[in-house]
Amino acid sequence: MGFLSKRSLLYALCCLCLNLGVARDTISSFQSLKDPDYIISRGSSFRMGFFSPVNSTNRYLGIWYNKIPVVTYFSVVWVANRDRPLKDSSGVLTIYEDGNLVVLNGQAEILWSSNVSNSVPNSSATLLDSGNLVLRVDTTEAIVWESFQHPCDTVLPRMKLTTNLRTNQKVQLTSWKSPSDPSTGRFSGGVDPQNIPQGFIRKDGHPYWRTGPWTGQFFTGAPSWVLDYHSGVTIVYDKEETVYATFAPVKVLDLSKHFLDSEGNSKQIRWDDGKEDWEVVGFSPANECDVYGTCGVFGSCYALSSPICSCLKGFEPKIVEEWNRGNWMSGCVRRIPLQCDGGGKADGFLKLEMVKVPDFAEWSYRSKDDCRKQCLENCSCVAYAYDTGIGCMSWSGNLIDLQKISTGGIDLQKFSTGGLDVYIRLSYLEFDKERNLKVIIAITVIIGAMAIPSIAYFVWRWMTQKRARTTKSGESLPSKNLNDAKLHELPTFSLEELATATNNFHVDNMLGRGGFGIVYKGKLHDGQEIAVKRLSRSSGQGLEEFMNEVFVISKLQHRNLVRLLGCYIEGEEKMLIYEYMSNKSLDAIVFVDICLLSMQCKAFSQRNQTFLALVCCYLRLLVGEKPLAFMMISSTT
Repeated sequence: MGFLSKRSLLYALCCLCLNLGVARDTISSFQSLKDPDYIISRGSSFRMGFFSPVNSTNRYLGIWYNKIPVVTYFSVVWVANRDRPLKDSSGVLTIYEDGNLVVLNGQAEILWSSNVSNSVPNSSATLLDSGNLVLRVDTTEAIVWESFQHPCDTVLPRMKLTTNLRTNQKVQLTSWKSPSDPSTGRFSGGVDPQNIPQGFIRKDGHPYWRTGPWTGQFFTGAPSWVLDYHSGVTIVYDKEETVYATFAPVKVLDLSKHFLDSEGNSKQIRWDDGKEDWEVVGFSPANECDVYGTCGVFGSCYALSSPICSCLKGFEPKIVEEWNRGNWMSGCVRRIPLQCDGGGKADGFLKLEMVKVPDFAEWSYRSKDDCRKQCLENCSCVAYAYDTGIGCMSWSGNLIDLQKISTGGIDLQKFSTGGLDVYIRLSYLEFDKERNLKVIIAITVIIGAMAIPSIAYFVWRWMTQKRARTTKSGESLPSKNLNDAKLHELPTFSLEELATATNNFHVDNMLGRGGFGIVYKGKLHDGQEIAVKRLSRSSGQGLEEFMNEVFVISKLQHRNLVRLLGCYIEGEEKMLIYEYMSNKSLDAIVFVDICLLSMQCKAFSQRNQTFLALVCCYLRLLVGEKPLAFMMISSTT
């Protein structure tokens, strides 16, 4: 009896512990989870309980990473009553009488329900170590509901994002309204099968960002960090016409999360144990070009150019004024219509390298050559592309969301594959214009290449001839004068002879200084006295002026004029040798004797004195000297 009572006591204690919220992973039909109780998955990866977001007092039932000590926007992976929050801590999670999992408030009002129509009373809810909350039938272990089929903003490994082609029902991510409000936001993300599957983020139901076509291993426009942290995403078509994508991590990380944030970014984060904080690995859209249709139809976006949008070759802005203002949504229009069925030359294709292909691609199983031929034969085909993993892609109508991929050193969330080559259909006239332009450029280059040396040659010839004429005109007079001087048998002296005569041009032998240079007294070896006029380098006079003086003096021979005995010319050294005048020059007699006499002698009349004074002044002005005195002349004289 005592043994049975001990067993009964142990059982009661276990039930009490379960209701007190100790670590467990399952809620059975006769149990409940009250705020602030919680359950933990078997491997201790995830925890489920009630929480309040940052800067909010509302309470929500959610699942978050158990390792993170504080519940934050980044750590929460699923919220049950996101659109109907609790206003206090009276919340309870329990299995209702119909077998559904429900969240009740203090008035027993249902705020959230699993809403399974075929549920059974005997069921239990278990939090798996994958973060998936499942509702099972106790007897058969069959899963009748799971949180992975009703995700919020986070995609976890082995979760499926699906689209049913027959019913159009979708399992997709929906963002929080804000980091402090888990209610359904404006952004959603999932897989859109179309002709070729693509991943999409939509804003208010409209495309906001897309991954590019699925190659069978990865999305052609997905950023590189996706391949770094996921196994390229697996996309499967099942027998029920459902397309689903699953995500599996490639890198084994302690803690990482891929989610759709409240700003519409597909973001990968990881937990840094050292910093005890979340670190952003990558996100998309990463720049303005990633946003869907930034440049409008037939526009191409390149994040490294300014402006980022440009019309494709052969196209021009539809509304130039808006385009110039930076509003590119109106897109571009074709300049020259296609010549399909025109009976003339066939259209051609412009190759665009390394681009994120436009939206609305149509798939066909053809070779690359057949792909081109098929597009050329179809008048509605405006572009085509080929990828070995996808096959032939073609486009009809407008091309939208075409983006040139950066290959530079700037990190702009580079694409994993480097993009594909797209061939844009243009009228043959566009290529004729291009060929004509190339011919014009080539001819211009050739003419320029011929003209530049020719012009340079003629300029050189002109400058050479001009220089020769200048040199000839500068040298003709001295040469002529020198020849004339030679005709008069003008002797030349050596430098040594003149240096000896002037005592090496000693200062004691200096007779005077003028604008030409210095005049020295000297004596030749035969005893003849000479005056040596030595040209100064700073005089500003050159060979032409020197030879002019030689020419003039050698031509003028008079018994009352000083005689030129000879000259010396060697490089920049130029000297004239005159006969020495021991009684000074004529100016000393004219200006001192006569002029002073004319002004002082009383024997002369007033009129004669005035006349002689004017003559003296005139003579001084002729030789460049200042008159000694001025006198007033009255009207009577």
